[in-house]
Amino acid sequence: MVLYGTLVNGVLIIIGSLLGLFFTNIPERYKETVMHGIGLVVILIGLQMAFSTEVIIVVLLSLLTGAVIGEFIGLEAGLNRLGSWIGSKFTTRNSDISVAQGFVTASLVFVIGAMSVIGALDSGIRGDHEILITKGILDGFVALVFTTTLGFGVVFSVIPVVLYQGAIALLATQIDQWLPEQFLNGLIIEITAVGGILILAIGLNMLKIVNIRIGNLLPSILTVGFIYYIYQLF
Repeated sequence: MVLYGTLVNGVLIIIGSLLGLFFTNIPERYKETVMHGIGLVVILIGLQMAFSTEVIIVVLLSLLTGAVIGEFIGLEAGLNRLGSWIGSKFTTRNSDISVAQGFVTASLVFVIGAMSVIGALDSGIRGDHEILITKGILDGFVALVFTTTLGFGVVFSVIPVVLYQGAIALLATQIDQWLPEQFLNGLIIEITAVGGILILAIGLNMLKIVNIRIGNLLPSILTVGFIYYIYQLF
């Protein structure tokens, strides 16, 4: 089953989020310190991924074009509105912002990364779900921790995770007929690097060092494919 790994990943996020609800009443100072710890680890993960790049100009141009597209369409504002709408269906109005923050933050952390892309490709091309199941275990634990600090909105991150990874897995069943293996391997490296920078930005936001509109940088995950293709032509 092509979507087996993606579905397991989604179920583990839900389980982790639900378990996290039992720990939401811990003192605020504990939550703050835990968030700082998570933020530091997220920064480390982002740096490790970003340093994997082999063509830094591709990463730079991908972020620049992605930022322009994201700002033009107002992607971050749209994601926040979606999170707030979801929150309004399950919480009081005063909690909407917290639900939106949990939804957006968790979605970005779970969706962006090498394991999402490579795992989904493995599921589609080789029928190997090991990477996505491993990712699901990690995501479940992170969802538990996120829920204790960011609240119930984290559980809704399962929606973009399943849609994103599922789409890649289904596409991957045919992708080897369109793209040479060498090109695909190089593209995954650059997608990983761009994703790493976005994850780094998430960590900086979590530590409240800066306030980066990460949602408006998301199109760079798509533009990197086009830019890497142009780079290969020259």
